[in-house]
Amino acid sequence: MDNQNAIEFFEGQNLLYMQIFGNLRPVCLMWACELGIPDIISNHGKPITLLELVSALQIPPSKVGFVKRFMRFLAHNRIFDIHESQEDHHELAYALTPASKLLVNDSIHCLSPMLQFMTDPFLTNAYHHLGEWMRGDDPTLCETAFGTTLWGLLEKKPSYNSLFNQVMASDSRMVDLVLKNCTSIFEELDSIVDVGGGTGTTARIICETFPKLKCVVLDLPHVVANLTGSNRLSFVGGDMFKSIPQADAVLLKWVLHDWNEENCIKILKRCKDSISSKGNRGKIIIIDAVINEKLDDQDKTQTKLCMDIAMMIAFNGKERTEEEWKQLFIGAGFQHYKIYHTFGFRSLIEVYP
Repeated sequence: MDNQNAIEFFEGQNLLYMQIFGNLRPVCLMWACELGIPDIISNHGKPITLLELVSALQIPPSKVGFVKRFMRFLAHNRIFDIHESQEDHHELAYALTPASKLLVNDSIHCLSPMLQFMTDPFLTNAYHHLGEWMRGDDPTLCETAFGTTLWGLLEKKPSYNSLFNQVMASDSRMVDLVLKNCTSIFEELDSIVDVGGGTGTTARIICETFPKLKCVVLDLPHVVANLTGSNRLSFVGGDMFKSIPQADAVLLKWVLHDWNEENCIKILKRCKDSISSKGNRGKIIIIDAVINEKLDDQDKTQTKLCMDIAMMIAFNGKERTEEEWKQLFIGAGFQHYKIYHTFGFRSLIEVYP
């Protein structure tokens, strides 16, 4: 074997090992959250030294070095920053990054429920059935691993259903970071239906941002049961495949990626029926990913492709390219659309009849 081939094999080995050990990233994130490290740094008010962190964690002296190595790993993955201490330039201090700020529990934008749900041992055990699922006839991995769909599993296990609702609510709170910049999209509307809107987190944010807008949340009856609305916010239990309340616009946030093309077209047709009385004024507002490997940076593409795999195995759904979105819109009878890349790895899409 010549030297060039050896270099290529070692590069291949490095790439494989990086993937093989990649499962340690969420595990270490879980470690940090279980110990409350984001909260400790946030409450400290400034970068915290290793000794201060260890003291707050009440770690045995024999494991101080372990904490340092965990934090080095997490800092390399941009979860924390490492600085030199202001008081002692020879000592390292740890600070929050935009990522770890989203793990502080008293933050309005805390995403810890997502981490908890995606690292749950019972749920992640399903991944060991991937080969069996791929060779079999079950539409989703959950059906192979658990004997039911994810929706069925959530109905059977109230604790998981509660956590899933927390996941959706925590993600929805990110919407308010850009909603004030979307006035042209919402300001001319009098009413909107948030389809699959869960416990109403997104709808409440919209109502607060646009005081003249009335919002209806449509979700399954067991999801919206006992939820309290207001004079501008109401909850309706129903099935989006059968009927959607009439409104100026229909919002589909993180909904269509759960479904295959056939079901997406059915949902979009029901949405079209909902806005039909509004003529050209009616529209669909979609918040979801648009895969664009040529224009997106590596991190954003990685997130979208990971989400695509997650949707495939959980729901037989998918993340889509612009062309794939376009084909859905045409299949449902829509003529025009606009894409706004304003939600990080997701975009906002306006769709018109």
